[in-house]
Amino acid sequence: MVAERIYSPGLEGVIAAETRISFLDTEQEEIVIRGYNLLELIRQAGYVDVVGLLLDERLPNEQRRTELEKQMVSASVPEEVYQILAKLPPTMHGMDRLRTAVSALAGFDPEASTVDPQVERKKAPWLIGQIAQIVANLTHIARNGVPHHFEPGRGFAENFLRTIAAREVRAEEVRAFEQSLIAYSEHELPNSTFAARVVASTLADLYGALTAAVASLKGPLHGGANEAVMYMLLEAQTVERLETLLRDKLVRKERIMGFGHRVYMRRIDPRAQLLKATLRELVDAKGSGMEFVEMCQRGEDIMREEKGLYPNLDYYAAPIYYLLGIPIELYTPIFFAARSVGLLAHIIEQHADNRLYRPRVLYTGPRGLKL
Repeated sequence: MVAERIYSPGLEGVIAAETRISFLDTEQEEIVIRGYNLLELIRQAGYVDVVGLLLDERLPNEQRRTELEKQMVSASVPEEVYQILAKLPPTMHGMDRLRTAVSALAGFDPEASTVDPQVERKKAPWLIGQIAQIVANLTHIARNGVPHHFEPGRGFAENFLRTIAAREVRAEEVRAFEQSLIAYSEHELPNSTFAARVVASTLADLYGALTAAVASLKGPLHGGANEAVMYMLLEAQTVERLETLLRDKLVRKERIMGFGHRVYMRRIDPRAQLLKATLRELVDAKGSGMEFVEMCQRGEDIMREEKGLYPNLDYYAAPIYYLLGIPIELYTPIFFAARSVGLLAHIIEQHADNRLYRPRVLYTGPRGLKL
């Protein structure tokens, strides 16, 4: 008896991997990361703690945390990679330049082609640090070709934000930024993670799988939405103009970025709900930016009332990054840098118990044609 083939457009609802890494529990409305609630991690832990959790399957003790942070901060990017970036057109999108840089890193790793989960887990913190430094320097390289470097003695999140902004950053700014990094760190099996696992299933190396994930994440239906949200808010400038802009888009049936999610279809993304509070805390600490709080709330109300759609993570991450002084073209590269640990955890897991991805199709073309 031939088993019935079930077609699900976009693989919606299809279970494509078995994992110990994370799970979106829609019934309990919980994002589970190695057994922990992601929202609790955002509130109570640091990004380095989450790196340790995802790589080691347990939260790090103080010694392990110090070791991880030292590796991530001290990981140096080969000068040749920066030279490659400097030769690319400055008008090239940041994600395109990042894709090139991640691929180029493989040339400076003598074990790049080694597909061994133990080796990969050992090098993962260094690679996370390298990716963060590359992302932090994308605009610096494009403007004057001179990279800035992380400083020993400073935390990873502080170094990351400080290097991007090229200035001293306040504790409340670092905390808001770090919360966004944790929120972006891992989210089960979205398109970019699936792309990385598909490539890894061929026993391709870390760099090949990560490069595929960069390409996937650039798309506006996945990672690029945060940039679109910020451009929309800047175009509107006021609550009244945002309402007009949104209603005009709805009449024209245009897609409005920052709303809707394949998994959170009938409620707000829990990460967005938390970063909504983070945005308000940052505005209160800075004493400016209340217009973004008000615009975002009005936009949220309109989309819920008119379309039954709710904000996703990108909707509130965008104004947080803007208030931190982060260039808009870096929003999606930062998403990738934050997600690199989750991607690495999935690639390592795929290599540890591998089966090549090879799905079938539902053929709808002609048959029996003759020459």
